[in-house]
Amino acid sequence: MIEAKKVPLKEGAEKRSYYKFFLRDMAEIPEDKKEFLKNPKGNAGDALKIEDRNKLFDDGYLADEKGYFMLENGTGVVSNNTYFKGATGAMLQWWFAWHGLDPLRYAIWDPYDHYDLEISEEARAKMLDPNVSIADKCYDVDHLVSESLVMGTEPMKLLISFKNPASMGYDTSKIFTDKCSFLVCANVLILVDENTKIPVVMTHMARDIEGGCELRSRFWMGYQIIDGVAKKMIPDGMVFPEPVVAELLGHNFAEFTNLAAILPEVYAEEKNNWA
Repeated sequence: MIEAKKVPLKEGAEKRSYYKFFLRDMAEIPEDKKEFLKNPKGNAGDALKIEDRNKLFDDGYLADEKGYFMLENGTGVVSNNTYFKGATGAMLQWWFAWHGLDPLRYAIWDPYDHYDLEISEEARAKMLDPNVSIADKCYDVDHLVSESLVMGTEPMKLLISFKNPASMGYDTSKIFTDKCSFLVCANVLILVDENTKIPVVMTHMARDIEGGCELRSRFWMGYQIIDGVAKKMIPDGMVFPEPVVAELLGHNFAEFTNLAAILPEVYAEEKNNWA
């Protein structure tokens, strides 16, 4: 364990108009979630199975809106529900297109854990193309990020391969309706070393509600979605490391609490700033 401190920035970051958000204290995780983190493990039977992922479009709430779950087949699920006061799903869709263009944008999301973000020149050109829709800027783009799952520990690299929801088996007729105002999804690999790549499927979706929107997140640990079909990528008999599953939940609580605190202001000031 090393002392928790804000991540180092690249030269010139302090000249960016949004640098001020990096200087701020991170928003505190709400007290009810802090209390929840004392006993966050849920019953495996309550977890949303990856095969049932389209249930996220159903009205109401599922049994696993918050917590982590270890399943009988050795995989894990992490779930979080975050209220974004004064924000909309459209703002979140913009954020996921916008933040990949500059590592500082990733850092203001979580100044203690988000160290770096890299994209290809091809991806950059796509995101800067005014003829590409905001949603399409979020699809078929890879983010290579460096981040800590536990504040104060050394960062690890993750390859986040954002995909078109259609190719990930989602019912796209429900996206951008009252059922779902925002959705991004990705196959993720946690790059432990050259020979160890931990597979995860990530989905963030939102629906607009009174006063803002609610972001509903799911991470299916041990999976990838290939040609629209969920595939368990860890060997039968292997159990996904439970500490990693639990740590991701706390990390997700922290980073999205902070994003909820800053997003309306960042969007208002930077929505047309793509450079």
